[in-house]
Amino acid sequence: MFLKKLMSTALCAALLVTQAGMASAAEETVQGKLAAVEAETWGGEQTGAFLDRINRLEKDYLGKHNQGSMLERVNIVYDDLYDNATGPGLLTQLNAVEWGLMHEVSPKPVDKRVTEMEMAVAGKTSPGTYKKRIQELGTAAFGGYSVPLEQVTMPKNTVVKVALTQEVNTKKIKAGDTIRYRVAEDVVQDGMLVFAKGQPGEGTVKKVEQARNFGRDARLDVDFHTTKAMDGTEVKTFVGEESKQQMKSYAMAAGASVAGMLLLGPIGIIGGAFVKGKNIDLPEGTEFFIQTQEATVLYAVPTTER
Repeated sequence: MFLKKLMSTALCAALLVTQAGMASAAEETVQGKLAAVEAETWGGEQTGAFLDRINRLEKDYLGKHNQGSMLERVNIVYDDLYDNATGPGLLTQLNAVEWGLMHEVSPKPVDKRVTEMEMAVAGKTSPGTYKKRIQELGTAAFGGYSVPLEQVTMPKNTVVKVALTQEVNTKKIKAGDTIRYRVAEDVVQDGMLVFAKGQPGEGTVKKVEQARNFGRDARLDVDFHTTKAMDGTEVKTFVGEESKQQMKSYAMAAGASVAGMLLLGPIGIIGGAFVKGKNIDLPEGTEFFIQTQEATVLYAVPTTER
C-alpha cells in the first residue's frame, strides 16, 4: 500500500501545474449569501420563500429574528459564520472544536458535524442554537468556555501534504473540470495548527493531452489553486519548488526507480508508431504536496508541539 501511494505520488509529480490562483468571491445578493449559508449548514440550498428561509437560519444560529432588510438579516448570519475580521467566526470555532475532539476536520455540513460530535461526546444531541451547541462542545474539547485560537501569519511556501478525494484519469477529464482534494496531515507552524487534516481544496484542469503513439505519455496541467486553512480562509496554493522537493524525498523511501520516475516523469516505451504512451490514472487517495503562494494572516489552534 505504501509503495502504491508512492508510485501514485510519482505520477502526480509529473503533472504540469500553473501558479495562477482563482480567488472565489461570495455572492453579494440575498439569494447568493442565503444559498451559501444553507449549503454550509445543511449541505445544499433550500427551497421556499426567502423570508421563511431567513427565519429558519436566524432561529438555528441566533435564536431570534432580527429587524431590517432581507440582505441585512442574511448578512448578520453570514458574517457570524464566516467573518474572522474582529475575532474567530463560528465556522473557525467549529473547525477548532472538531479538531480538538476528533483530530480531523470533516467536509460535512455544520448540522451533521455538530450532531455527530454531540453523539460521540454525550450520546445525544443538545437543544439550542448552533452557536450554543458549538460552545458546549468547545468546553468538552478544551476544558474551557472559549476555544483557544490565536491570530498568526502563515509563511509563504508553507508545504502541505494533500490527497485526492476523487479519481483523476486523463481519459475521463477535460479542461475546466474541478479536481478536489483534502489536507492529508496536520500542518503545524511554530506550534500553531494552520492546516487541519481533512480540510478541502480545489484545483482546476487547465489542459489535458491524451497518451499518443511513439510512447508519448499523457500530460495533465492542473492549477491546485485553493486550499482551506484551519480557520476556513481560502489560501492560494500551487506546486512549486519546495513541494516538488518534498515529493522527491517522499518517493526516495521506495527506492531509486521510483525517485527516477519522479524526476523524469512516467517513461513510455518508445518502439514504434503503434506503441502508446502511458495514461495518467491517479486513484482516490493519491498523496502529493502543494505549497502556499503568499504569507497569510489567519487564526490557528495552539498544539502540544508548541
